[in-house]
Amino acid sequence: MHRRGVGAGAIAKKKLAEAKYKERGTVLAEDQLAQMSKQLDMFKTNLEEFASKHKQEIRKNPQFRVQFQDMCATIGVDPLASGKGFWSEMLGVGDFYYELGVQIIEVCLALKHRNGGLITLEELHQQVLKGRGKFAQDVSQDDLIRAIKKLKVLGNGFGILPVGGTYLIQSVPAELNMDHTVVIQLAEKKGYVTISEIKSSLKWEAERAKQVLDHLLKEGMAWLDTQAPTEPQYWLPGLFTELYSQDITPEEAKEALP
Repeated sequence: MHRRGVGAGAIAKKKLAEAKYKERGTVLAEDQLAQMSKQLDMFKTNLEEFASKHKQEIRKNPQFRVQFQDMCATIGVDPLASGKGFWSEMLGVGDFYYELGVQIIEVCLALKHRNGGLITLEELHQQVLKGRGKFAQDVSQDDLIRAIKKLKVLGNGFGILPVGGTYLIQSVPAELNMDHTVVIQLAEKKGYVTISEIKSSLKWEAERAKQVLDHLLKEGMAWLDTQAPTEPQYWLPGLFTELYSQDITPEEAKEALP
């Protein structure tokens, strides 16, 4: 017996059913999108009411400010995106971070001759707090990171490098690739590194290690100790805060001014 072919009517019926399923799916997707949009608008409204009610605490309490920023991030709201608009007028957070950015630049310029343009986040935090005075609005390390990210619009002069459990802030327009970052991370524990240590830890050829270290020397981010007992040591002053843990001197502060 020959198997009967599928008739034109069955094909048309199947296509009609598929079209109905597709149409129904589109309607459901549109309904879900409209519902999500409505929920998002409601959340934004509630967030604005929350910000209005707690604006003093957001301004004064760094921990509360971090939590508020996280809440904003969940719905794609950036209170720092503009110096104008609702968030800036309501909270003043835009101006706060831009002013903090200016202070960060001043500290980094004042200490550049000591650390070559690399400074730990902890040291930067300490110096910024000293410069602000005890009666100024409190600032957290999270605040510093947010302000530094805003400074990136000025070009490649500012960057954040993860080192161990903290961060190094780069404040000079030097091009640092992954090789430079890895070597800086290797030097984090002792404050210095040698070519032998790089060869042993990273399995690099000596020439590759020397190229990276020579670049850090040229940019002023590393110092070379040729009188070390076994072989030359490349010190990164940005990693040992003992050199510049004291207050910024008036002369250094004056040099930082344009």
